[in-house]
Amino acid sequence: MKWIIEDDYDGMLVREYLRTVRAFSRRILKAVKDEGIILQNGESVTVRSVLKKGDTLEVNMPVESPGKNMTPHFIPLDIVFEDDDVLVINKPAGISTIPSRLHSERSLAHGILYYYREKGLPYTVHIVTRLDKDTSGLLLVAKHRFSHSLLSRDQKGKGVSRQYKALAEGYLKQKSGTIYAPIGRKETSIIEREVREDGQEAITHYEVIEELSGFSFVRIHLDTGRTHQIRVHFSHIGHPLLGDDLYGGSTRYMKRQALHCDRLSFVHPITREKMTFTIPLPEDMANVLQI
Repeated sequence: MKWIIEDDYDGMLVREYLRTVRAFSRRILKAVKDEGIILQNGESVTVRSVLKKGDTLEVNMPVESPGKNMTPHFIPLDIVFEDDDVLVINKPAGISTIPSRLHSERSLAHGILYYYREKGLPYTVHIVTRLDKDTSGLLLVAKHRFSHSLLSRDQKGKGVSRQYKALAEGYLKQKSGTIYAPIGRKETSIIEREVREDGQEAITHYEVIEELSGFSFVRIHLDTGRTHQIRVHFSHIGHPLLGDDLYGGSTRYMKRQALHCDRLSFVHPITREKMTFTIPLPEDMANVLQI
């Protein structure tokens, strides 16, 4: 990362410039101080160096290593967008985003590590927006820890947004609305969630696009990102997603939950440009709509 120092920052310490102007968190700044490289006009300096107007400041982040249990494995990646800071991937249904107890060696994260290794990129995996194993669609990955810290901050401030398409059983009485229902872990399961008074706040907005034979095609976006939120909320109001047998959905037409993230928007962590990506429905959901 490289910047030309403007007049407003003349006389500022490198440490303060990185913290206040470039939004380096304390953790990221410590990593740069301990293991990274800071160059001022091509010369190595510390964070206590004083900047002058017109200076070139360059920061090279420390090399990152994957966790001990993360071994690269070849998994095909459908990359929608890539630059030095982010990846946008179209995730198929049937693969976990990160390793789990049941899928410890085959996840999207393993495939990303393999891709980085083949490209000679010194990164580990920083997932910004996770998707359930059987949910398809757009997924955002930060390539390095600085990008991840900025995107995580933006995500908390609703600077990262996702839109979903889903097929829900039956016909919703209200064709658009908001579901306010707190979600927590089901006491009898390590996987399932449920609506419960002591759960975390969960807010789901929806709009019916079309009503078909026995089910509804729905557009959804979230104010919160709880585990299984869409699936739990639609089951809670009596309209589980097609294929979602964990939450009461029929598997007659689909063998996985009919849920797809078709739109992803975020502010680029470095350029601060607003970026938006869209992707069509996967074949299985498109086929059900045709039927």
